[in-house]
Amino acid sequence: MAGAPPQNSRPVMPRPPAGLTFDQELCGLVLDTAPRLFAVVQVCGEGLPDVDGWVVAWGFVDHGGPAHVISIDGQARMTLASPDRALSHFAGRPGITARLVWLAQPSAATIDQAEAA
Repeated sequence: MAGAPPQNSRPVMPRPPAGLTFDQELCGLVLDTAPRLFAVVQVCGEGLPDVDGWVVAWGFVDHGGPAHVISIDGQARMTLASPDRALSHFAGRPGITARLVWLAQPSAATIDQAEAA
């Protein structure tokens, strides 16, 4: 009588395509799951010749999840339903508006910290 095959507690993962190293697989995983990064920028004098702007906060959002925002000075940390909600926290003073500026999706990842710099 043949016994039942041993149960393995580790999930069975499909084999990676031939030629990919484990480090390449990890980099691909990171790129596939990377959050979107954005800056919250305040603008003064929009539409005027001497318009000015500056970054007041950075944030990230993960595939439709909540947005996490931290001000440049570290005094404000927020978890919001969407990135757009951050705008009301940084606008409101007369003559000051706020905008989101999105960083492009990452296209490369590396295991080596020196290469990332």
